[in-house]
Amino acid sequence: MIRLGGPLVGLDTRDPREMARAHKDYGFTAAYCPDPLKVEDTERVREVREGFAAEDVMIAEVGAWCNLIAAEEDRRATNQQYVCERLALADEVGARCCVDFIGSLAPGTDYGPDPRNLAREGFDLCVETVRKVIDGVKPKRARFCLEMMQWVLPDNVRVYRELIEAVDRPAFAVHLDPVNIIVSPRMYFNTATVYKECFDVLGPWVVSCHAKDLILRGELALHFDEVPPGQGNMDYAAYLRGLDALPGEIPLMLEHLESREQYTAARNHVMKVAREEDITLKQAG
Repeated sequence: MIRLGGPLVGLDTRDPREMARAHKDYGFTAAYCPDPLKVEDTERVREVREGFAAEDVMIAEVGAWCNLIAAEEDRRATNQQYVCERLALADEVGARCCVDFIGSLAPGTDYGPDPRNLAREGFDLCVETVRKVIDGVKPKRARFCLEMMQWVLPDNVRVYRELIEAVDRPAFAVHLDPVNIIVSPRMYFNTATVYKECFDVLGPWVVSCHAKDLILRGELALHFDEVPPGQGNMDYAAYLRGLDALPGEIPLMLEHLESREQYTAARNHVMKVAREEDITLKQAG
């Protein structure tokens, strides 16, 4: 079963149970981990974990979003320590996963293009780094995931599977954001095929997902723009069918929108497609 979720723009409370109820009132049964929150704030972490659990709102993910393989050694060490703290927080707060991008070897960037990112050097460094994070934290419940991106690893479904096998840690799982791997018009016009490959190759490891959309502009050079769900060409019927076939409950999280109105429209689009496909989303009780 799919749990739809996302951020609540304008939410004005620090009470975890009130936060969870506000998500339910909006039709969400999954949420991002509230911030700011640190793993050492044990009492606050307990309140958040128990408050969301009491309302049956799943905490889908703790975001890390920093360059794990930064070219600058001091920055790399600082970022890796931060991600370890975020994974530990995910484990303690009851989130399904901690998610980050692996980053880039390009100096002075978070995920800038660099040929080494996609070479054997980048692959081996990615494996080493993911193992280091997982082995340093030893999470009992939460999984560590990498966001797929166009020019850093994993840049496609097959590479993600290769990384899973190479890392060889049960705590390494898949965070699915198919918009991020649409890199050609052929893929753009056949997103149902992209989704099928995602689920065929990565399905057993998927623990959390993002919901976005994409539009191809008639501009040179090749140019895609991210847009809210329902305003682009991503085949949401195929996406929801694939998610619905996975075991367990999978959070599908809206993101990157600018206003409550945009989130409402995106939420309504996903719900409409689910009804048309006779797919039951997890209901807020």
